[in-house]
Order: sequence, then C-alpha cells, then structure tokens
Amino acid sequence: MTVRWLFAGQLGSSFDDGGPILLVEARAAFGRAPMHRQKAHLVLSAIRHRAAELGARAEFRQVERFGDAVDGRDDLEVIAPPSRAARSAVQRRGIPMLPSRGFTTTEADFAEWMSGRGSRRTRMEDFYGWVRERTGLLMRGPDPEGGRLNLDRENRRPPPRGAVTLGLPEPWWPDEDDIDREVRADLDRWEADGSVRLIGADGPRRFAVTEAEAERAVDDFIESRLGDFGPFEDAVLEHDWVMAHSLLSVPLNLGLLDPLRLARRVATEYDAGRAPLSSVEGFVRQVVGWRDWVWHLYWHLGPDYVRESDFLGADRPVPRPFAMLDPDGVDAACLRATLADVRDRGWAHHIQRLMVLGNWALQRGVEPAALSDWFAGAFVDGTPWVMPANVVGMSQHADGGRVATKPYAAGGAYLDRMTDYCGGCRFDPRVRTGPEACPFTAGYWAFLDRAESKLRGNHRMAQPLAGLRRLSDRAEVVAQERARDEDSDGFGPAPT
Repeated sequence: MTVRWLFAGQLGSSFDDGGPILLVEARAAFGRAPMHRQKAHLVLSAIRHRAAELGARAEFRQVERFGDAVDGRDDLEVIAPPSRAARSAVQRRGIPMLPSRGFTTTEADFAEWMSGRGSRRTRMEDFYGWVRERTGLLMRGPDPEGGRLNLDRENRRPPPRGAVTLGLPEPWWPDEDDIDREVRADLDRWEADGSVRLIGADGPRRFAVTEAEAERAVDDFIESRLGDFGPFEDAVLEHDWVMAHSLLSVPLNLGLLDPLRLARRVATEYDAGRAPLSSVEGFVRQVVGWRDWVWHLYWHLGPDYVRESDFLGADRPVPRPFAMLDPDGVDAACLRATLADVRDRGWAHHIQRLMVLGNWALQRGVEPAALSDWFAGAFVDGTPWVMPANVVGMSQHADGGRVATKPYAAGGAYLDRMTDYCGGCRFDPRVRTGPEACPFTAGYWAFLDRAESKLRGNHRMAQPLAGLRRLSDRAEVVAQERARDEDSDGFGPAPT
C-alpha cells in the first residue's frame, strides 16, 4: 500500500486523500540556521498535532535526518513539496511526486497565463485580474465588483490621531496543551545541547496549528477585524501589534486553510452586507493574488535568482540587532519597536516588514540574500518560497525591477504619517542633518546618492532623483550617513 509522506506545509485535510500518512520530524532541519524559537515551536506543534489527529493512520517518525525515515523505502509518494530543497531530495530518491496543492492556482495554470502574455511584463496586477476572472471572486459578470479591480487607494488611512490602539477586541488565542508543553521541553533540551540555534523570545503560542484552530481564527477575524482591515491595512500603532490583521499567514503556510475557500468565505461577507468592499477586496488580493504570485515567482525566477540578484551592489552583513533580535542600542523608535515585536512574537505586519525593516536594510545596503535568509528564519510564517520575491525583489530591488518597478525606499515623512512611532523618537523625521537627523530621512537621500547611476533609467525614480540633485546639503547628508554607519552600524545618532 502506498504511504503519503507529508511535509510541514501540507498538514491540512486537502493534502490527505484517506490513505496511510507518513509524518517525519527531523531535528537536523531545525539546526541548519538560526530560527525564531516560536517558529520552531509552531512547526513541531503542528506536525505532532497532526500525527495525534490521524492516530493509527499516521506513521510518525522522530529522527535526526529525513533520510533516516525514508531511505530504502519503495512505498512512498509525495505531493510536490513547497521548496526546491525538498523537491530535490524527493527526486534524488525516486519517490513519485503528485502535483502541488495549497494555492488557488497551479504551476500549470501559471504556465498557461504566462504563455498568453508574449513579451508583456509579468505584473502581479494582471495575474490577479486573471485569477479573479477564473474564480469569479468579487466579479459582477465580466467586471470587477465596484468597477475597479484594486481598491488599494481606499486602504491607506493613517492610524487615528491620538489613538493608542484601534480599540478592537482582543483576538482569539489558541490554548496550549500537552503537545505544546512537550515541544517547549524538547526545544529547551535541544538548545542546551547545541543541536539548534534559536533566536527570539519564547512565548505563548499565538497562531493556529490545527484545522479546528485555524477555523476559529478565521471566525474571529471575520467577526472582529475584517471591517477595519482595509482602511487601516497600512497603519501602525506601537501598542497594537495586531491592528486589524488576520493572523492567518501561519495556518495558510502550514496547509491548514485552503486559500480559495478562505477567499470565498470572506467575499460572502461583502455579499451579505456585513463588510465593506475595500476590506474584502484587500484581503482577497493578498490571499489569491499576491500569495499565489509570490509562490509562482519562486519557481519561475529560477534557482539562481536570489544568489545572482545584486543590482544595487549591496554587500553589508545582516547587522547584529537583526541577527540576534536584540533592539537594545537601536535609537530609532520605529526600528527598535519593530525588532522588539519580531523578538517577542516572530511576527510583524507587512508595513513593518517592508517600510521599517526592509526600508532600513535597503538604505544601508544589507546583502539581499542574507537578508532573505534572516526573514525566513526570524518570522513564524517564513518559508523558502515566500522570501525571494518579497525580500530580494520587492523590498530590496536587488533584481533591478523584475518583481517591482521601483525600490521601496522612503524617508521619515512616510513613517510619521502612517505610524505613531515618531512622536516618541529622539530623531525628527523632518530633519536630515545634525544630532536630530532621522536615519530614515537622511538614509533615504544617502541611498539615492549611492544608487543614482543604477536608477537613472527608471522613470518612476525620475522625480526623487531630481529632488536629490536639488538637495543643497547633499554632500553633508551623504558624509553624515557614512559616518553614522561607521560609528554605530547605522543604528545610533549621527556623529557630531
């Protein structure tokens, strides 16, 4: 009888056709690179919970390396794993591989879409429109609901002035059980004996690891936060780490939720008049648009994409406050608070990732491949397929524009508008030189100075580069930021 070997991203019922299942927990997989403790906890807890749910139908092996459980067997099959390394390991062993699951569109679907585009640019917006048409999600006949495919313009409200939180109910949190306690004890032991390198804080489990928990989390998001998700999608409040976000990336990436089914369920909230179109469309775009897009780009861009993407010549190592998740000594309030969020929970929402962490790394020239690896290990929803397009392409513009048309660089004015960090910061987002100079504001201009020759042909950068050329204190700003980097690795005040 054929036994299906399931991987950590394939733990939901959509990967289970009713036959015998092999689940393998390989300790070496957690020791290859530094990993957030809460990410390791989630993966182990999810595998062990799935084994417990399947009971006698599961063969659960706890081994040092995957090969200890699968080598020499001729009774296995797999659903195509969600990483190149895993697929390569399966192919080397000659294990039959079924088509991948867990996304709204398949690799064959994406190939069909690509084949019809000719020489046109592979834009996410075009792909998203194609997915909407295929699925009928938020469509009224041939036209998008509301007349526009993308309602992002409605979803850029800053946080309410003077608010400390959005005032939404506390999210539903899963209860830890004996399996979680066993995982915590094992991680303590493995860390003590040097088998794994864990970063970040231990903490209560905040994300779903079973289908039942994932469904509870979906219910909670729809009932408590969906209505506010769209308007405040890009807003940040230091003391409200959840805001109106769904917290569903972990169960999605563990394979516990079917993305198309989830998107349809959220879309019914608009149909029933219980949620605004802007919130529903923004969520649907993330789940069936951007998520599928990033997945397909992982395979489409090829195995050498990350290593060979060096358009801007960034070569600085990931700095210690990132690598160790240690915000002590980081003076910029936005960066210090975001690193503390990642340390404490292994999670921060997309604006903190893109416009605080990614923006800082872009401005300071952190090596993109190393930064991609850091994101994958430091975030509880980090996977090999998520980071190349998101970090290397979009955030760091290291591919010269294959994924995003311009660098996502911004000065302190953006952070001052969309967050409440600046009010309690020692730096002034309006100042670019002197002891109060914001490292994001000054860093933005220093970045443009460094990258000017590479970005000159980008029409979307024409206006910022024209502003750079008009900057009366350009040389002073550049020298100041070079000295700040040398003096404090970019994290402290400008040297006087």
